[in-house]
Amino acid sequence: MKRENLILLADAYKYAHHKLYMPGTTNIYSYLESRGGMFSQTVFFGLQYFLKEYLQGPAFTQQDLDEAADFLPQVFGRDDVFDKSKFQYILDKYNGHLPVKIKAVAEGTAVPTGNALMTIENTDPECYWLTNFLETLLMQVWYPCTVATLSSEVRKVVTQFYAETATEGSEAGIDFVLNDFGFRGVSSVESAKLGGAAHLLSFSGSDNLAASVMTKNYYAAQKVYGLSIPATEHSICTLLGQQGELEVFKHVLDTFPTGTIACVSDSYNIFRACEEYWGEDLKQQILNRQGTLVIRPDSGDPVMTLLRIFKILFSKFGYTVNAKGYKVLPQQIRVIQGDGVNYEAIKVIYQQLKANYISAENLVLGMGGALLQKVDRDTQKFALKCSSAVVGGKQIDVEKHPTELDAEGNVTQSFKKSKAGRLKLVKINGIFKTVNQLDNPGLADELITVFENGALINELSFEQVKANLNQ
Repeated sequence: MKRENLILLADAYKYAHHKLYMPGTTNIYSYLESRGGMFSQTVFFGLQYFLKEYLQGPAFTQQDLDEAADFLPQVFGRDDVFDKSKFQYILDKYNGHLPVKIKAVAEGTAVPTGNALMTIENTDPECYWLTNFLETLLMQVWYPCTVATLSSEVRKVVTQFYAETATEGSEAGIDFVLNDFGFRGVSSVESAKLGGAAHLLSFSGSDNLAASVMTKNYYAAQKVYGLSIPATEHSICTLLGQQGELEVFKHVLDTFPTGTIACVSDSYNIFRACEEYWGEDLKQQILNRQGTLVIRPDSGDPVMTLLRIFKILFSKFGYTVNAKGYKVLPQQIRVIQGDGVNYEAIKVIYQQLKANYISAENLVLGMGGALLQKVDRDTQKFALKCSSAVVGGKQIDVEKHPTELDAEGNVTQSFKKSKAGRLKLVKINGIFKTVNQLDNPGLADELITVFENGALINELSFEQVKANLNQ
């Protein structure tokens, strides 16, 4: 399948920059950082996908260049903006291999915000304009980084409540607490792949097949990491109408007499379903199964709904009290909440379970749009900025340091201040810090070369990426 035309994968205004940089410019060096945001650290992930999909090898062809040369003058309404010769130079001299060098922190690494995660610079002085031309495309790494960060932070919350309320030895279940329901809710298949793979760094539960395929195709994953179970939807549970709901529920249990299955149970009345159908008519069949039935509500206030459901299930199926003093349903019955789930809601849900002496191990979660779609570049405040240049043979530290007005009209220094100079990311007493390359010469640079002149370097497997997050 033909690649996207790389020459057309940039913001339109960038095509004039080869003329707008000062004469004598031969090197542009830029860095990527997460400047702050919702979480205090950011998990770096997804760059290898973009390098393989868009930049590796000959990144464009003569056909691509001819297409762009015909198209771009129409965009600007003039023929003195796009200069075909700039790309023709790369095609003729490098056969379309991009003369840039990219360094990055190892994927899977969680780095405190405000640090350089990646640097990029041109390796041919004629291609000084190419560094930030690639910003538009490479900036999209914000998306898998942000989803990886969000999923990792959810795991921290779940782990905390397991430590406080769950039975000792049940921690293995954490891998399946947060399930990716997001494929249908994202804007593209590419988003499903990238975001879904980012989620798999922290959890194994996923209905997003594109994510597991992506980890194998772009990160050489040695196994399928996104795992799922048989589950119903409303088209199944409403097939016989309200009067036939019990029959459908029994059919579900009969069809999968062993293993874990999930059944949406709010088609008509979730509380009647739990009290009468699951809790009385099908109770013995459930308790006799070699496996777990997971009941799924799908409407209403999550906290109020869950507390009432657990009250009913404890009454009908009984419970044990673990050593920490929290109620645990029989292993044959659990609940999954997949409606209205986001990071803040998860914290509230588990806090309320704890307040009502309900162990966290009774509940798993599904997260769709809030996991893969309700994030943006400002969730973790991503930016790519030039910090160094060579003009007229002289290396120059470059930075922006804007002032701004706050809501009261006071002049303040903006958080958008950028870094200056050629940078490296080091660890001082185990803590990441971004410094000038000339500083701390004895400390190794955590930014390693991952791409140079069209070739991938230091490629990582998905197993290595997961291990980096779990260090």
